[in-house]
Amino acid sequence: MAKKNGNLIAVLAMIFLFGMISFVTNLAAPVGNIWKMQPQIAGSNALGMMGNMMNFLAYAIMGIPAGNMLTKYGYKKTALIAIAVGFIGVFVQFLSGVVSSFPSNFIVYLLGAFIAGFSVCMLNTVVNPMLKLLGGARSNQYIQIGGSFNSLMGTLTPMLVGSLIGTLTAQSVISDVNPVLFIAMGVFALAFIILLFVPIEDPEQVAHQENVVSPMTFRHFVYGVIAIFVYVGVEVGIPGTLNFYLSDSTGAGAGLDPSVAVRTAGFVAGTYWLLMLVGRLVSSVISGKVSSRAQLVCVSSVALALVLIAIFSGKGAQTSMPAFTGSGFEMVKVPVAALLLVLCGLCTSVMWGTIFDLAVEGLGAATNKASGIFMAMVVGGGILPLVQNFFADKVGYMPSYWIIIAGLAYILFFAVAGSKVAKRA
Repeated sequence: MAKKNGNLIAVLAMIFLFGMISFVTNLAAPVGNIWKMQPQIAGSNALGMMGNMMNFLAYAIMGIPAGNMLTKYGYKKTALIAIAVGFIGVFVQFLSGVVSSFPSNFIVYLLGAFIAGFSVCMLNTVVNPMLKLLGGARSNQYIQIGGSFNSLMGTLTPMLVGSLIGTLTAQSVISDVNPVLFIAMGVFALAFIILLFVPIEDPEQVAHQENVVSPMTFRHFVYGVIAIFVYVGVEVGIPGTLNFYLSDSTGAGAGLDPSVAVRTAGFVAGTYWLLMLVGRLVSSVISGKVSSRAQLVCVSSVALALVLIAIFSGKGAQTSMPAFTGSGFEMVKVPVAALLLVLCGLCTSVMWGTIFDLAVEGLGAATNKASGIFMAMVVGGGILPLVQNFFADKVGYMPSYWIIIAGLAYILFFAVAGSKVAKRA
């Protein structure tokens, strides 16, 4: 009974850390709206997405070392280090609002986003294998529950930032969102204190770790590594670019009232993450009955259809969505494409858990090493949105979603064929 209670505490701690990951990660896109409005950046979507890029670039550098830290120091110490680094990263972003001159303030901000990226990379490295090992047959269910809390934090962050920014102008500065940064630092400090006193017993380590086979010898894992790179780019790119599109008051944007555009964009993008919460809750219920492969085939197919229709729907087709306009919640007119892209949140919600579950199937003792490689590939969440927004600058917001189409097509391939367990000769 004591062991069962200890496992429950550990699972709850990991689920809480899932939320921390999303809270920090989802600061980048809405804060990018402030930076792209600075006269020196001149509305560049690609530069506005650089904070997001720096956040995810840390995964490429820290992914494999984080897996090694997990093996050497254990889950609890790795998580505590990650939380401390996260506090520092958010604090440095706060300092960018103190530095008044450009480009110094922008460089400080990017440094803070980069440091925060190290934190969320280490946290991701801890959370996923811990839930996989603690959950056993229910591992995907635990991952989806953790993902639900992750989505809740992802829902609140762009909404809070959008509400604090108000009307976006060239005078908007990052200090406008200081309350969100203070909340983030407070949450990190509280998490550190709580986790310090939570007893987490590391799973039994396999002797002679150096003799464990490399997960890269498994063909289905290699395909899964590519799938997770693509997936994170898709997950971040859909709402991040949508936020820019709705916030843009020029002819290239969605044509919303400039006085409410940023708030509306924040709440519409937040709805995407809210639907991810709904999707993960549903998946946590059905995962014991519906296989990860079946779920991934279904959601990747539906997402492909939604994004294709969004691309061809045009700016003239309008619909209504609830959003906070400053004085209260109202139904606001947005392009139909916005609603279709928001609905993709239901689809992307289950992709992380199902891809991870399928990719590490049969890896056994190599799962820890696999988690480190997985974390390195999360850099896709920085690279693909940056590429997408480079194209958005050149050809427009909606045509840039062909990058998303290509990513979803690969995920569908992985679900249908690439995830079949096979070991390379």
